[in-house]
Amino acid sequence: MVENLTTRRLVFISKSDLRGGAAIVTFRLVQALRAEGHDARMLVCEKLSDAPFVELCAPQWKIKAEFIKERLRVMRRNGFNRSTLFKIDPASHGLPLWQHPWVKEADAVFLGWVCQGMLSLRGIRKICGLGKPVVWIMHDMWNMTGICHHAGDCTGYLHSCGDCPLLGDKASDSDLSRTTWENKRFTYENTTLRFVAVSNWLAGKARESGLLRHHDVAVVPNAFDIESEAEQFRTHTDDDELSARPDGPIRIIYGGARLDDPIKGLPVLKKALKIISDRYPEIAADMQLVTFGAFKDPESNAGFSIAHTHLGMLHGNSEIRRAYRGCGIVVSTSDYETLPGTLVEGQAYGCIPVATDHGGQGDIIDHHLTGWLAPWNDEPGIRAEEIAKGLIWAYKICRSDRIDAMCRRMKQSVCDRFSAPEVARRILSLIQDCPTTT
Repeated sequence: MVENLTTRRLVFISKSDLRGGAAIVTFRLVQALRAEGHDARMLVCEKLSDAPFVELCAPQWKIKAEFIKERLRVMRRNGFNRSTLFKIDPASHGLPLWQHPWVKEADAVFLGWVCQGMLSLRGIRKICGLGKPVVWIMHDMWNMTGICHHAGDCTGYLHSCGDCPLLGDKASDSDLSRTTWENKRFTYENTTLRFVAVSNWLAGKARESGLLRHHDVAVVPNAFDIESEAEQFRTHTDDDELSARPDGPIRIIYGGARLDDPIKGLPVLKKALKIISDRYPEIAADMQLVTFGAFKDPESNAGFSIAHTHLGMLHGNSEIRRAYRGCGIVVSTSDYETLPGTLVEGQAYGCIPVATDHGGQGDIIDHHLTGWLAPWNDEPGIRAEEIAKGLIWAYKICRSDRIDAMCRRMKQSVCDRFSAPEVARRILSLIQDCPTTT
């Protein structure tokens, strides 16, 4: 239990309760807070769970209307370019959630992923004006940029945006990215928002940005349901289709919502597996890749150089548990990740993580102790070489008597860093002395 904290009425505002990584970890956090005796609830635009503590924030027609109005504005400002339509979020339209009874009655309000017509920046100022603590949990870079969620190679967020690559021919010094950046600056300067990053990498990006470098940014990781999996940690059953039997191959799991999204680095993984196949054919023959998620381009689901099984989309904890428990290694080759949940989940189920060190991976993996962190390099070929080294390293541990000690270290690490009660305690500590708007 969380000690020395009075019971709180807390409301979390999130676009969805179960669709997308930000929504899922917010849902877990609300569950953890409720388990500690707090009245934590979620307001959403899309409700997929049957949880009684989750409520639609408005009638569906109003939710849809604000969404459409904002998308139309984006299309006018990006030259009707559909390819960037959902990469741009100006927070120009939103619902009047400062009037919602749950928000008005709450002791504190937590904002999460609230774009695409859920909350406008004006609406956020209105919520802050209620005179209660408002904490914004940042799941990506949107809070520190003009209109994008991940800046990639663009450095505009370091200053004041403008000339945005996402706006194409409509880009200029005073384009939508610049005017939105100014709107965010006005919002931040005229409210007492408290910002929380879910990884040290994201906090570092915030502290170097033009918008947030003068604001305090705390770091609290996402919550994972570690405790409920403790008894099943590193256990397998004979009837599992992907059971990791000693005489079976070492399985490498690789997952995500869209596996061939360019930022996922799928070509790097394929190159790494090709390196292993060419140089260590006997090890490659003793490996199998297991993927889950979706491929937008069906042709991307080929060319892996080792045996491959695709599970499609996984639904529910039981399917996710079964997939991880049949594997020995979890890999991530993303160009950047805020805090990749697949690596945390993989460790919790006894999979050794192998990943590029370009994001929140360093908050999850201690190199050589609880996994392999491949040093970042802009050249994909060099990254593939490092991932291949990591996969070979992890394979050898899986085939040695060191695996039990590795699993114990991984289990202790995820429990210490990501257990839901610990994350709940840290989130609550943010509002003990949080200033309120007068």
